[in-house]
Amino acid sequence: MSANGPPALPTFWEVAAPSDWTSIEFISDLHLDESTPKTFDVLASYLSSTTADAVYILGDLFEVWVGDDSRHEGFEARCADLLSEAASRLTLGFMAGNRDFLVGADMLRACGLMALPDPTVMIAFGQRVMLTHGDALCLSDVDYQRFRSQVRNPAWRADFLSRPLAERRKAARHIREESERRKREQVVGQYFDVDTATAVRWMHEAGTPLLIHGHTHMPGSDELAPGFDRHVLSDWDVDHATPPRAQVLRWDQGGLTRLSLA
Repeated sequence: MSANGPPALPTFWEVAAPSDWTSIEFISDLHLDESTPKTFDVLASYLSSTTADAVYILGDLFEVWVGDDSRHEGFEARCADLLSEAASRLTLGFMAGNRDFLVGADMLRACGLMALPDPTVMIAFGQRVMLTHGDALCLSDVDYQRFRSQVRNPAWRADFLSRPLAERRKAARHIREESERRKREQVVGQYFDVDTATAVRWMHEAGTPLLIHGHTHMPGSDELAPGFDRHVLSDWDVDHATPPRAQVLRWDQGGLTRLSLA
């Protein structure tokens, strides 16, 4: 937050869909991990069967990502293989989230993923839609915004990635434990949502009446201001949640539709 006013506007990167595309689908917050094998299987089934021309992953595909060199072994290798296979059949876009911001160019290139800067304006079906993970807009989560500024710093990133893989995995476990502790201390029913004024300012500046984001794990659609609507993606948890959650937001000429896979 600027000391003299609202946060500086980000760069609004634009991507236009080919004219022959008939549908695009969005997912986020799968938090894939060895402890979520059923969620992984649902993703594998979905990617093998979707009829969409493109699937855009808007952050937190992984519970944690400690560097692109981790893709050569274990669970991460299975994920990389799954993404590579899917990307050979359809356009697969990836936007970093707060858990997998260390996914880098090596991983994207190896798996054939299209990098989506945050935010990205998607142009398709005669409309402009803003895509973002959502964490950068949750300004009331002051502790997280401080942490985000630290770990998105190129110097911090370079230092962390220079450490041995085992050390990075240990550090990631500590960060996850701290995150879980914060969740336990959170007041029941309270969660950090995007800052409405900032979100509308982004949309107004980019000429986008629609916003699609994840991060908050509070799926739904609402009006942020007259003429400015947002659609929040579902998180995925087929292993531990009751009822299980796995939802896709589909965009075509007819508009936006939510599809449940759970």
